[in-house]
Amino acid sequence: MTKLFLFFTFLFTTAISFAQSDQIVLKDLVWDKTAPAGSVDFNITSNGSRLAGGIMYTPNGKGKHPTLILLHGLPGNQKDFDVAQVVRAHGWNVIYFNYRGSWGSEGKFSLENCVEDVKNIVAHCNQYQDSLKIDTTNIVLFGHSLGGFVCLKALEQIPQIKKGFALSAATFYQLLKSVPDEKTGIEIMKDTVNYPNYVALNSTFSEIHLAAYRNIEYYNLAADAKALKGKQIIMLDEHQQNRGLADTIKASGLKFFDYQVWDTDHSFTNKRISLINLVLSFLDK
Repeated sequence: MTKLFLFFTFLFTTAISFAQSDQIVLKDLVWDKTAPAGSVDFNITSNGSRLAGGIMYTPNGKGKHPTLILLHGLPGNQKDFDVAQVVRAHGWNVIYFNYRGSWGSEGKFSLENCVEDVKNIVAHCNQYQDSLKIDTTNIVLFGHSLGGFVCLKALEQIPQIKKGFALSAATFYQLLKSVPDEKTGIEIMKDTVNYPNYVALNSTFSEIHLAAYRNIEYYNLAADAKALKGKQIIMLDEHQQNRGLADTIKASGLKFFDYQVWDTDHSFTNKRISLINLVLSFLDK
């Protein structure tokens, strides 16, 4: 009876910790005078191209810290720095960077290069873990929109990373599969008015999606979901379009998986506090 009670208590408390909570208590960060919180430039190179605008927020305290890597969307107007500041106050390093070919970073922008950039960021963390005070056994990815896709794809390809939070993940596969041939795809992209050419990127919309079309299977996240076995993932959406992918990932033998759909917009404008609370609960898990 005692074991049964403890089991149901565990289920109940787990459900509570991952429910929406729209309140948070924020306090000024008390300085650790021996090892104060701060920030450092994080402008590394990725395959020979220098990534611009990178920063690492560092928390109070000596020694190595767990680290959250932020992955922005397309083009990346939403930086999620509100998440970063609270997570830093929670005792974590937080890394932000701009993919190759975006926001002044060198190199050519492409969706696949975004994933490779994450691999290079993680390799840099491993190489300089002592000087950057990074606990490389506890690196977590957080990605929004395009960054959500990058988060899931990188989780499939980097065994070292065990946890990821995909916020309104862009899933390109079904869109690409609906295009019968390259010529048709080019014509469709010419007629697309909802996706302008972004000044923040050095690739046009047509270049980005034509390159993706020529390597369609790369974007089939469900096909490689078995690589996620044993990992911990949250997928959070404002629509139902990723439910099929979520079901596939859930069936892949994850250590933990949670999929939720909230009543909000693509930027989670009215749910920022609930989002931050969910991130903190996930990081503590």
